[in-house]
Amino acid sequence: MRSAVILVGGEARRANGQEKYFFIYEGRTFIERLVDTLRTVTDEIILVARDPSQCERFRHVDSVTCITDIRQGIGPIGGLHAGTLAARGDFLFVTACDMPCIEAGVVSYLFETIGNYDAAIPCWSSEMIEPLHAVYRRSALLDYLRSHESLSLRPMIRSINTRYVPVDELKPYDPDFRTFTNINKLEDLERINRL
Repeated sequence: MRSAVILVGGEARRANGQEKYFFIYEGRTFIERLVDTLRTVTDEIILVARDPSQCERFRHVDSVTCITDIRQGIGPIGGLHAGTLAARGDFLFVTACDMPCIEAGVVSYLFETIGNYDAAIPCWSSEMIEPLHAVYRRSALLDYLRSHESLSLRPMIRSINTRYVPVDELKPYDPDFRTFTNINKLEDLERINRL
């Protein structure tokens, strides 16, 4: 079974406090675009929000489960912890809610290429990786997240058996690498809407 975990609990400081998951691109909200795409390549979709009131904002989204952080206020690793505990799949695709152009073919390839590894993470170089556009083995995440000191994802990635997937391997599924489009600010949204 394959799960998708979408982290929606960020504070949106760089977007003037606006909720990025409800930004509109090509006529649909970011969260609608993500859910529609991930529904085609996963068996369940879990949204991880910061609190119950944020979860309420997603009641209209079909076929998803919304849960809240268990360890609050510690950033993406807190969302990853809650999502991993809630997921039923052996493998999890993990993403942030501000990536509206995720390509199903890329996600599917990451699931297929993980093999015996604990993670399949796209990389541009040894220093530039995409940990929030990656597939993880649930058991490896559970082992790590049971007891860790760092709140950064990088020490976790270094401590598990990670396959770094060069982005060129993903070109057949997304020649322009739109799947990695990340919208942090309102100016970024205006730019992609102009394009």
